[in-house]
Amino acid sequence: MKQKTAPSWKFLKYTFWLGPVLIIMGLSAGFVSGSWEPVPLGLMIAGVVIIGLWFLFRVYFRQGDSLKHPYWSRRSTQAGTNAFAATVSVFLIVGLINFLAVRHVVRLDLTENQQFTLAPQTQTLLTNLEQPIKVLVFDRSGNPQAKELLDQYRRIAPEQFNYEFVDPQAQPGVAQEYGVSEFGAVYLESGDQRQSLQKESSQALTEAQLTNGIEQLLSNRIPKIYFLQGHGERPLTDGQGGLQNAVNALGEKNFVIEPLTLTQQSTIPEDADVIVVAGPQRPLFEGEVEALDEYLEQGGSLFVMIDPKTEPGLNELLDKWGVKIDDRLAIDATGSGRLVGLGPTVPIVREYGEHPITQEFNNGISFYPLARPVETRTVEGITESPLIWTEAESWAETNLASRELEFNPDSDRKGPLSLGVALTKPVEVEVSQTSSPTSEAAENTAETSEEATAETPETSEETTAETTEATPETPENSEETTAETTAETPENSEETTAETTEETPENSEETTAETTAETPEETTAETTEETPETTEARLVVLGNSQFATNGWFEQQLNGDMFINTVSWLSKPDQATLSIRPKPVTNRRIAMTPVLGRSISWAALVILPLFGFITAAILWWRRR
Repeated sequence: MKQKTAPSWKFLKYTFWLGPVLIIMGLSAGFVSGSWEPVPLGLMIAGVVIIGLWFLFRVYFRQGDSLKHPYWSRRSTQAGTNAFAATVSVFLIVGLINFLAVRHVVRLDLTENQQFTLAPQTQTLLTNLEQPIKVLVFDRSGNPQAKELLDQYRRIAPEQFNYEFVDPQAQPGVAQEYGVSEFGAVYLESGDQRQSLQKESSQALTEAQLTNGIEQLLSNRIPKIYFLQGHGERPLTDGQGGLQNAVNALGEKNFVIEPLTLTQQSTIPEDADVIVVAGPQRPLFEGEVEALDEYLEQGGSLFVMIDPKTEPGLNELLDKWGVKIDDRLAIDATGSGRLVGLGPTVPIVREYGEHPITQEFNNGISFYPLARPVETRTVEGITESPLIWTEAESWAETNLASRELEFNPDSDRKGPLSLGVALTKPVEVEVSQTSSPTSEAAENTAETSEEATAETPETSEETTAETTEATPETPENSEETTAETTAETPENSEETTAETTEETPENSEETTAETTAETPEETTAETTEETPETTEARLVVLGNSQFATNGWFEQQLNGDMFINTVSWLSKPDQATLSIRPKPVTNRRIAMTPVLGRSISWAALVILPLFGFITAAILWWRRR
């Protein structure tokens, strides 16, 4: 008679799966909480105990047919063991992947403008932080978008960058300390310095605002940029051909912008960090060119952008630096401009030099419409660094009146062409630091004067005393003989005058000798110890100014080229030249109500109905 399996075993055999579940729960709780005691450890121990008891029960309590078919040799045991090992392996692999993902975060940004990746400028700034920066966001609840942005900053510099969300209502004392009266205010702190981030309260915090705010907080000076005017240069206004967008971008980076008219003042302002000459249409006066030349010789920085068919009168100044602007026009024959709606007169640049201005551009694109090539020659003491080149298929066109642009080897120049160059020259500038020697000389002079004043009155007092003693005798003698009085008085006067004359000049000569011996020597010694300070004059020449005008400034790397050039010329204390943080691209589609309803009907009704009809036809034909 066949022995039936006990009913309890039908349910007990499923208790095996409770063990792996408890172990997984313990592992998950431990990784999430960061603590393995007591709950995670207890769950894992319970799971291991259940699995062990289950195996013991299978081996020792079910020996009915173990002699005929040992438990470990059964097919079901082998299949169960394989399934158990595979399950445990999968869980271990998944757990190991999650462990590595938590410890080593890897992010992939597939957006067009790398919206979720900090720009190289920001990364360079955070990497070079020398003191901690703290950001305080006054918001009732942590803004997820702002928190995500601040987390990216902290991941790059976890020891130097930190942030905190402050609820003005829950912490009114902190809000009052910072003078916060509305939600959304952002403050930056670094040591004793504190600065408010200028933005609208309803506006979301952006990378450009935060990075520029940190640069302003850490900067110990405010560069001043002068744009030369009066010769048809690009206006600093809005509209076509203006530089309003470029000026606004410089203002966001804490630059002070002012126009400069040299016909109203003969010299360059002393506070000028950079002079920008943007596309003059008429020649500069000789005195203006001399003022710019003298400014460079004193270690200044000049940014010259010259357009085709213009003669600004700077050839002599540029020739001293070994630069010549070609009169021909750069032509791009690659045909790549057609893909973006541009003609051959707009060279597309992908080649950049090894220079702080362009070091982060890699293979980025910039546009230079109607550009003139820039030629250079070697000049002793001047270091040149080409910035941008056209493609090898380009050339410099001579015959601009021709309807068809074709390369003429007799008159045209084959590419690649240089469209911009940066030059530096060390110069010695006499720095007036005569305050200390002058004061010491004044002290020496004062001491000498005091000594002379102290000695001379003593002699005068002695002389006066002797004269006073001799004078009373005169009346007594006058009572006896008037002649004797007359005879004695001149003698006494002569003696007194002689004594006074002999004593006072001697002291004066000694005083003068001491003053001459001491004061000039000390002053001369301290002045000769000073050596002229060596600084660096910088010049950037581009054969185009239209690339920085409104409309072109926002295209690809055009704005970065202009901002980085001005930043390099201003000789910043901290090198943070790189690509600016990219603005968010608006990809929303503006639709009319009729078009919106049509698209809704197509997505919700027409396409599903088409699918059902197609499926029905296929089913009917196969039937």
